[in-house]
Amino acid sequence: FCSQQEHAYPADELMPLTCRGRVRGQEPSRGDVDDALGKFSLTLIDTLDTLVVLNKTKEFEEAVKKVIKDVNLDNDIVVSVFETNIRVLGGLLGGHSVAIMLKEKGEYMQWYNGELLHMAKELGYKLLPAFNTTSGLPYPRVNLKFGVRHPEARTGTETDTCTACAGTLILEFAALSRFTGTSIFEEYARKALDFIWEKRQRSSNLVGVTINIHTGDWVRKDSGVGAGIDSYYEYLLKAYVLLGDDSFLERFNTHYDAIMRYISQPPLLLDVHIHKPMLNARTWMDSLLAFFPGLQVLKGDIRPAIETHEMLYQVIKKHNFLPEAFTTDFRVHWAQHPLRPEFAESTYFLYKATGDPYYLEVGKTLIENLNKYARVPCGFAAMKDVRTGSHEDRMDSFFLAEMFKYLYLLFADKEDMIFDIEDYIFTTEAHLLPLWLSTTNQTISKKNTTTEYTELDDSNFDWTCPNTQILFPNDPMFAQSIREPLKNVVDKSCPRGISRAEESLGSGPKPPLRARDFMASNPEHLEILKKMGVSLIHLKDGRVQLVQHAVQAASSLDAEDGLRFMQEMIELSSQQQKEQQLPPRAVQIVSHPFFGRVVLTAGPAQFGMDLSKHKAGTRGFVATIKPYNGCSEITNPEAVKEKIALMQRGQCMFAEKARNVQKAGAIGGIVIDDNEGSSSDTAPLFQMAGDGKNTDDITIPMLFLFNKEGNIILDAIREYEAVEVLLSDKAKDRATIFKGKMIPNYIIDSNLEMENMDQKSSENDSHKPNSEEAPSESQDAGAVGEEPKGGGESSAVGDPDPLSPASTDSARVSVADEDPHGPESTEAGAPEPACTPGDSQLQEQNTQTEPNSKAHWDSKVQPMESILADWNEDIEAFEMMEKDEL
Repeated sequence: FCSQQEHAYPADELMPLTCRGRVRGQEPSRGDVDDALGKFSLTLIDTLDTLVVLNKTKEFEEAVKKVIKDVNLDNDIVVSVFETNIRVLGGLLGGHSVAIMLKEKGEYMQWYNGELLHMAKELGYKLLPAFNTTSGLPYPRVNLKFGVRHPEARTGTETDTCTACAGTLILEFAALSRFTGTSIFEEYARKALDFIWEKRQRSSNLVGVTINIHTGDWVRKDSGVGAGIDSYYEYLLKAYVLLGDDSFLERFNTHYDAIMRYISQPPLLLDVHIHKPMLNARTWMDSLLAFFPGLQVLKGDIRPAIETHEMLYQVIKKHNFLPEAFTTDFRVHWAQHPLRPEFAESTYFLYKATGDPYYLEVGKTLIENLNKYARVPCGFAAMKDVRTGSHEDRMDSFFLAEMFKYLYLLFADKEDMIFDIEDYIFTTEAHLLPLWLSTTNQTISKKNTTTEYTELDDSNFDWTCPNTQILFPNDPMFAQSIREPLKNVVDKSCPRGISRAEESLGSGPKPPLRARDFMASNPEHLEILKKMGVSLIHLKDGRVQLVQHAVQAASSLDAEDGLRFMQEMIELSSQQQKEQQLPPRAVQIVSHPFFGRVVLTAGPAQFGMDLSKHKAGTRGFVATIKPYNGCSEITNPEAVKEKIALMQRGQCMFAEKARNVQKAGAIGGIVIDDNEGSSSDTAPLFQMAGDGKNTDDITIPMLFLFNKEGNIILDAIREYEAVEVLLSDKAKDRATIFKGKMIPNYIIDSNLEMENMDQKSSENDSHKPNSEEAPSESQDAGAVGEEPKGGGESSAVGDPDPLSPASTDSARVSVADEDPHGPESTEAGAPEPACTPGDSQLQEQNTQTEPNSKAHWDSKVQPMESILADWNEDIEAFEMMEKDEL
């Protein structure tokens, strides 16, 4: 928080690697992710009530004054209605809730006169134009200054929105109406919820992911509890808790019964089709579903909550963080992790429900992983790839709004809190709304609008909160007995058995054709496909494309067989691609003053040493070769011998470069892209292909870096002549890097700590997959040719520098794991200023800069000087600090 205020304010978010603020329009667009940014000091507003939870009341008071004084909500900018509601409107209302609570206590906020509520009401009116649709569902975006349909609004043409986007408004809008006495906000939010309920699929009682805001037709007809739907279910139950309207509980229970009937496959939660809920829609899960165990606790259904939470924890122990998406056999599907708080949220709720100290250990693991793998000098950086440990220059506002709040509450005793947290309900962004709103300004009559309500199992419709004595009848081993069978579910996952659809067929007829048996040249197979409504298209490149149209199938049963065949074929194709791919590699700068904190994600090669089979990697000092393109005999072999050679891409084959530097005595090679300014932000990461000849003679490891990432090493050479790097399959912690070597005493304080780090490192490694077993998004694995550069001639066998996509989207510079072994904890009760070393719950050191200095990575503005200055001060802080709150 202090780094955000020092380096980023008044920008919406902190960029923790470059120690500056993210201002929309001044940074490369990230697509829909940027719709959360509205030039309204997002992180500050989102963090207000977190400060009070952490007992930082003075800092809260100053932050409120900042918001009132500096924040402008009348900006000509298009923002997400959903994100602005949960983060900004929710942040203002949460701040107002705790501000009036503190004022009543009589010590703080005595000057406060509802200013945050006035701002919330202003923002509420700015969001209302988005609801100008016949259905009542809001447009997904709105211009804060011009609304939706104004000529200058630059929005209002969208036709679709996600279910969660339209169904996650009722808590904030109803609270705004109850606080102000203005009923219009609650009315609009209720109308949107009513419409979604009426459009649910009546036979399955499920809702789709995306809906047309004008017609109400489902655009995406898959259904789950993750991205796109998650908080819709959450807000139905919490709306009942906050507002006391029975219809919300009836709707939630109806949906919940469908979820447990179709989506829940313990311990998994898999998306299904709303019209054919016995068929899985995909074979992977996204990380947002980690909130669901917490919601199940609120519902009172503890057993499945424990099961799913334990499965997720096993995935975290394998990858250190929860990947954005992972497959049913727990492999990485999307490798990013933007420091999402949903798993910490569920951990907190499970501990509240069970009192089981196991969940305190889970929280401790989360904190240790954050400090070890995500901590950087200016904050905590999102993980770009959980397999390599590379970072992204991103720290979303929800990290401060939710993660620290839930972790603090997990460990806090009642005497640690200055107010009773049980008097509030959490929004989906963890903002606090007081429960007394249920009896205040009830301008909406509690009318039960739930129609065609289906009578279900009575036990699913308990109207009271669960009694813990019934849930846990004097059995402290209850939760453990549920977790125990799942301990090895990730590391020893077995092939999935038959699906429920197959199981429902019993001993009936087997599918007429399985994907693994299909041959495009077999006429009988083609006839079966036609009967199932599957058509086959021959592409120009020799591949075949399969398309299914259910209406063209001979019967509904044949159409179902066709859908199952397509799912099998997608899985089979994806698996084949994964087996052909190599995962990304890591280049880690380990020399002074970096000591392994800078990690560059690199593209691998299809030749040379396979770093995944050489866990120690290749370590050595780097040297620039002459000629720099490496396309002829090296003229400075004395400088290259026993070192890792740096060379430029272009003018000849990658394999030729490798042979030349290997002949000169190099122990490894790094090829740097010659396309000025290329980076992982704008281009996919490549793996270097061979030259069509036998490459067994190449034995050194070769890696590829884009221009931006390569310049990090070149800048380091200019600053420090001797730069040592480690080429490996993934980033190593410093205990591994410096094992058996002299270690600076400000990195590791004692041999005992060194041993502890080794032990933790080995434990972490035991949970990580082999590189070959960590697939990501599927891509074509064939080598791609490239035109000659600089006048070089093309080979008869292949084009110069043939490239093939690697198994990750991109690479960028990151600052690797901070030393997890800080000084010992501060004595309880010792008062400290807000922004000093040792103040934050997770802070190990504080970056201090001169008032006029800024840390930049931009190579045009002396990138290394400013960032190294920060690191040097970090090191001084390490030496000076004797105690730390963790």
